[in-house]
Amino acid sequence: MEFQSWFLFASIAFIATITPGPAVLLVTSHSATYGWKYAVFTILGNISGLFVMSALSVLGLSTIILSSAMVFGLVKVVGAAYLIYLGIKIWRNGFITLPNKHEAGLPQKRRNKAYLQGLAVALSNPKVIAFTTALFPQFIDHEGSLLAQFGLLVGTFTFLSFACLAGYAVAMEHTKSRMFNKFSGTLGKIFGTAFIASGIVLASATHKHT
Repeated sequence: MEFQSWFLFASIAFIATITPGPAVLLVTSHSATYGWKYAVFTILGNISGLFVMSALSVLGLSTIILSSAMVFGLVKVVGAAYLIYLGIKIWRNGFITLPNKHEAGLPQKRRNKAYLQGLAVALSNPKVIAFTTALFPQFIDHEGSLLAQFGLLVGTFTFLSFACLAGYAVAMEHTKSRMFNKFSGTLGKIFGTAFIASGIVLASATHKHT
């Protein structure tokens, strides 16, 4: 793969990963409640989902999801319902800080929960499926080594995703230390509303036949 092609791909992927969306909301909410060390497991779950979606895109399997109204609708409804559920939960409970929890080490069950939530958000978002399906094939040279190109593109995409989400997590950690105690209730309402709005927007996504 030529450097120009890779750089163009990386530029598009960077814009996509740094743009706030459900994954950013989830990571920052976890960082606000439990700290950035907890949010790291959320990020790992999310990029695992991105890896799966990217692999399906390269293999051409994700077109099946996009071409089937029933499958696309199911993914859309599940993803939207999950985001709305998270939004209602945060709206009602707000952010509850757990001092010294992350300093003493995170229980494995909590790490697993964070990972699975990040994974669920990635796999249940049809926009991720559409994005990877539209993006990856444009940069794959079928006459070259598919495995090498797949490794380069997916490695770039997941690295940028991890870096951007980690940046959001660390930023929220610092913001929380300055204003969390005073505005925790307000932040809970803001994040809850944002999750619910994301779920509604996702639910209203239209299916386009290919």
